[in-house]
Formats: sequence, C-alpha cells, structure tokens
Amino acid sequence: MKKLLAVLSLLITSAVYGSIDLYEFRNDLDRIRFESLTAELRCPKCQNQAISDSDAPIAEDMKDIVYEMLMADKSDIEIKDYLVARYGEFVLYSPEMTGVNYVLWLGPFVLLFLVVATAVVVVRRNSNDLTDDEGTSI
Repeated sequence: MKKLLAVLSLLITSAVYGSIDLYEFRNDLDRIRFESLTAELRCPKCQNQAISDSDAPIAEDMKDIVYEMLMADKSDIEIKDYLVARYGEFVLYSPEMTGVNYVLWLGPFVLLFLVVATAVVVVRRNSNDLTDDEGTSI
C-alpha cells in the first residue's frame, strides 16, 4: 500500500511540475516585464483570458515570442507592435485609440447623447401638444 501511495504521489507531483513554464531570466526586471506583458496580452483562442493564464498552444507560442524578444533586448512597445502585426489588435486589452477604434471608444457616448437628445425632443413636443390642447378647449 505504501508503494502505491508513493507512486501516486510521484505521478501527481510530476504532472504539476510539467505544467509550469520554465523561463530563465537575466534579472528580476526581465522577469517582471515578462509577467507584465503576458498579463496585458489577450489569448486569441481563449477570447478573454491573458496569455499568462492560458494553456492554449497559441498562448504558449505568444509567451515564447515575448520571452525571445525580451532576451533580444526589445522594448515593450516593439514586442506589442510585433504581436499586433502578427495576431491583430485583439491581443491588446486596451487597444490604441486610432482608426476604426474611434467608433469603439466614442460610439457608446454618441449613442447615449442621441438617446438623451431624442428623449428631450419627444418630451418637449408632448408637453407643447398638451398645452395647445388645453388652450383650445376653453
């Protein structure tokens, strides 16, 4: 029985260690940059999960790219630009406010303004109709 428990514990611990990414960094700054970048980048397959939390093969590839570019002394902006060029702006949780993204950033505010303006016009028109009707009934 003890041997069976020992074998099971070895299997369980080896499975746990097998899922940990092993990246070696030159210093703590590189490790912190890696963790920060992988938390800021979205997995294209998982939709709303950072690549740091994803086990999808594409997220693993993206983490490898981030690591390689960090080790090649690329800046955070260069790394993000490369990944956006390769996978699209979807990989950014906070896309830049350019081009088509203006619609995404400003659209809700424009829509809210139009709804409020329409409501004001309708209420004023109805209140004017009521006052006109009251004046002619005398």
